[in-house]
Amino acid sequence: MSDPSLIRFRAILEAGVRALEARCDEVNELNVFPVADGDTGDNMVLTLRAVLDELDRLAGGAEGRTLDEIGRGEIVASVARAALLGARGHSGVILSQLVRGAAEELASRPGELIDPVLIGAALARAVDQAYGSVRQPVEGTILTVVREMATAVASALAHMPERRLAQRASDREQNEILAQVLTAALAAGELSVSRGPDVLAPLREAGVVDAGGYAVTVLLAGIIGALRGSEPPALKHRPARQPTHPQHSSSTFRYCVNLALSGENLNRRALARALERLGDSVLVVGDHTTLRVHLHTDEPEAARAVVGEAGAVSHVYVADMRERPEPR
Repeated sequence: MSDPSLIRFRAILEAGVRALEARCDEVNELNVFPVADGDTGDNMVLTLRAVLDELDRLAGGAEGRTLDEIGRGEIVASVARAALLGARGHSGVILSQLVRGAAEELASRPGELIDPVLIGAALARAVDQAYGSVRQPVEGTILTVVREMATAVASALAHMPERRLAQRASDREQNEILAQVLTAALAAGELSVSRGPDVLAPLREAGVVDAGGYAVTVLLAGIIGALRGSEPPALKHRPARQPTHPQHSSSTFRYCVNLALSGENLNRRALARALERLGDSVLVVGDHTTLRVHLHTDEPEAARAVVGEAGAVSHVYVADMRERPEPR
């Protein structure tokens, strides 16, 4: 990887992923909603690692081209697709949609230097994309946390004397102003995480905060640390109070099914309706040529057959949700 901008982008993202990996077990132990299977941290790390792998693939195939020569559009489209195909579990699919929304906003502004205004716009679009991907959004979760982060950034922008960066701005200047605005987002995210149990009864009953929302704050802290060349900002540890009887909204269903679908003129709404007859926690996201499917069901093969009628199935992963809650 020779382009300096690609090197910086990848290094900053990897710092966030490593921060999340360091607290992966802590995030997993918080995982009681929507299913108490203790894999939220694992799933979010796998989703982001797919993005890093795609950046490496792009760099390997760049053949000496710079970031400008490759084009931001090509890069963000590839990153969004990698997140979609690499997504695991409910939290991973939602994370992939946050990535997609932010990527699409960045792609829509070719030539603009990434600055606080662009970060604010990317966060807002990420929130819209994530909420739009869930048929019945639940507050107190990762969705709420990221939405309140975006609101905090918009507020911070309104009070910043310098919100735009000149094209001649140095890497150091860019890093510092981005760290400044993301610090405002992190503060709002931490507050939102702490309020989650007040909003969502399963969290309150289990004595935990939302695992996905907390994971986003850990990721963001790692990114801020990388931008400033320091350790990540200190975050409150969130030890889990082990539930005596882990409960979740999919107590009727045993398997978590994840797969990708490729084809032409794919209808995600029709597919979602068909899959809802087989289970719950249905997520069908993507576009008319590539979809990522997630659901909880007792009939994984039937679900795969329904999806297969619409196109080519790949990236299949099926997890037994009773294996992890029982020992917990």
